Amino acid sequence: MATEKAYKLVAKQEGISNSQAKSMIDRGLVYVGNKKVMIARGEIDDRTVFRIIKIEKPKIIFENDDIVVVDKPAYVNSDEIERQFKGSQLLHRLDRETSGVLMLVKNEEFRTKAIKEFAQDKVYKEYIAWLEGVMSEPIEVDKPILTQKKNNKAYSNVSPKGKPARTEFFPDIVSAKKTKAKVIIHNGRTHQIRVHARYIDHSIIGDEQYGGRRAKRVMLHAHKVRLLGMEFVAPEPKSFITFE
Repeated sequence: MATEKAYKLVAKQEGISNSQAKSMIDRGLVYVGNKKVMIARGEIDDRTVFRIIKIEKPKIIFENDDIVVVDKPAYVNSDEIERQFKGSQLLHRLDRETSGVLMLVKNEEFRTKAIKEFAQDKVYKEYIAWLEGVMSEPIEVDKPILTQKKNNKAYSNVSPKGKPARTEFFPDIVSAKKTKAKVIIHNGRTHQIRVHARYIDHSIIGDEQYGGRRAKRVMLHAHKVRLLGMEFVAPEPKSFITFE
């Protein structure tokens, strides 16, 4: 059996460059059947046919002279969205596989006002998540989070040395040892929901970094944000509604 590096085969199949193919694998967009290709440089049968997940385009939810709010698709870095909207600056970030409300500001005056709201915990942030296990009643986690960087990758954990963080989990649907929940966060630390979910033994499905089972994506969506009297809503993705 002849083999070839996965990214080279993807490049040939899709008619793209090797670097584009490697990026697709790194983002989690390349599958063989229902199995995600995890290692771009891994050797694979050269007759393999890949299935590529197409990335949706960001949709504008709201825009005025101060702010542009988009529904960020999964698999896209927040920085990439910033580059697409020239003259705007990220107000906050979402992890690559987290979809939903992402806000970019257009001027320094509004940015200063908005950052003050975040600092005073006056911004309402509501997420939807599919969690491991059965959560039968609401749970509040008020535990500090410490974030460290290794090899340019952030990793957070609950630690007395960390910064204050509070997360509220409200179960909505329980189905076959998993729970769909509304999640409200206060503070807003790196990977806060993911870390607090693992802390209570309800890791987010798809979040292998923090104990979740493998899935097509991290099942976390930024659904609703209220800031300075405005409310922005990103509809729940179809994959969350039909998730079994």
